[in-house]
Amino acid sequence: MQMGVKMDPHWDDLKIFLAVARTESLSGAGRKLKIDPATVGRRIARLEEALGAPLFAKSPQGYAPTDAGQRLLAHAERAEQAMDGAIEELAGSSGQLSGQIRIGAPDGCANFILPQVCAEISGQNPELDIQIIALPRVFNLSKREADIAIGVSQPTAGRLSVQKITDYSLSLFAARPYLRSHPPIETLDDLKNHKIVGYIPDMIFDKELDYQSELGVERVHLASNSASVQMGWIRQGHGLGIVHDFAIGPGARRMVRVLPDQVRLTRSFYLIRHQDDRRLERMNRFSDALMTGIKNEVLRLQSDA
Repeated sequence: MQMGVKMDPHWDDLKIFLAVARTESLSGAGRKLKIDPATVGRRIARLEEALGAPLFAKSPQGYAPTDAGQRLLAHAERAEQAMDGAIEELAGSSGQLSGQIRIGAPDGCANFILPQVCAEISGQNPELDIQIIALPRVFNLSKREADIAIGVSQPTAGRLSVQKITDYSLSLFAARPYLRSHPPIETLDDLKNHKIVGYIPDMIFDKELDYQSELGVERVHLASNSASVQMGWIRQGHGLGIVHDFAIGPGARRMVRVLPDQVRLTRSFYLIRHQDDRRLERMNRFSDALMTGIKNEVLRLQSDA
């Protein structure tokens, strides 16, 4: 079925269409746009009638764009970019950033690096709202789960722009009370006599986080998909595990590196954006500030560890 030309859709209709396409549900779009799901459904039906084509196919998995919906999606995203660019240009006279920017990051970065960095950027740009989503998974930028994502590896698919931010290091740590009450550790083989703290093996969302394999550890006694939970267990003396060096901070006197000559991991942070956002000066300026801030904060915290 070909799209008709009964009427030109309004930008508000396209915004609702984009929200449904990205959340794959009327309720998800309603939450995103802060309108009633029934209203979302009526507006989609109105848009379909105006264009003379069904835009979504409903299934138990949600709302999936039809062929016509896929074609409209590309145009709607370009319209969104044009609108964002116009707003940015009109608001840019003050030289400060404004609006809302959402960052998705693994919880190690989100808990120990981003708070200070984002607070400084916010202080320099009072009209800017910054949101941090701390989740141990890969973010889907095409569905606008976030405007920017911080990753620990480079994605290989999607229309994405990827920039390396900085390297960071991790070490094997334990609390001093734990080491005093457990057998000595002189080689990696001695780890089999100790309680290991780490990630839940089947929930490791990126191979770069599979520290257990590098240690040759077969069993994780205390496991969580959160780096912050792992750090809590280790600080409290319940076991030993891999910790970001930048996360040690004030707890350095209580924590001790174990096998420092044998265990020293290096990983990297990457800034990941939707490719189309490279045309937005606002996003470019924020990304530059974020990258500089993360580099400096990692360097500062690791030097203190």
